Amino acid sequence: MLFSAKAEYACVAMLELAARHGDQKPARLADIADKHGIPPRFLVQILLDLKRAGLVGSVRGAAGGYALARAPSEITLFDILRVIDPPEHHGRQDDKLQPTVYVHNVRAVWDRMIDAQQAILRQTNLTDLLQQSQGLQYVI
Repeated sequence: MLFSAKAEYACVAMLELAARHGDQKPARLADIADKHGIPPRFLVQILLDLKRAGLVGSVRGAAGGYALARAPSEITLFDILRVIDPPEHHGRQDDKLQPTVYVHNVRAVWDRMIDAQQAILRQTNLTDLLQQSQGLQYVI
C-alpha cells in the first residue's frame, strides 16, 4: 500500500517541474536533485521513464533540462505512479491459500482499498498539490 522511494522522488520532481511550468528555461537535473536530495543517477532514470510516458520533455545541451510535457492541471499523481509504480495486480499467481469464503472476503477488502487509493490519485493533479504547498516553506 505504501509507495517506493522512486515513486516519491518522481512525484517531488514532477512538482518541481510544475512549479517552474511557464519558465522559458528548462529545469536542470542537478538543480532538482540538489534541492530535494534525490540521487542524480536515480533521478535520470525516473525522468527518462516519465519522458517515455509523455509526461516530461527534455532539451539537450548546455542550456538544456526538463519541463512538463503538459500543463500541471492535466497531470495526476495516478499518471505519474502508473509509470513509476504500476498498480498492483489483484490476482495472485503464487497463491498458497485455498479459495475459501474468508479468503474471498479479505481480498474483497483489499480490492476496495486499492480502488479507493487509485480514485484519490486520479483526482489529485500537480496544480492541486502546488496550491496546497503555497506559503509552506521549511527552514532547517
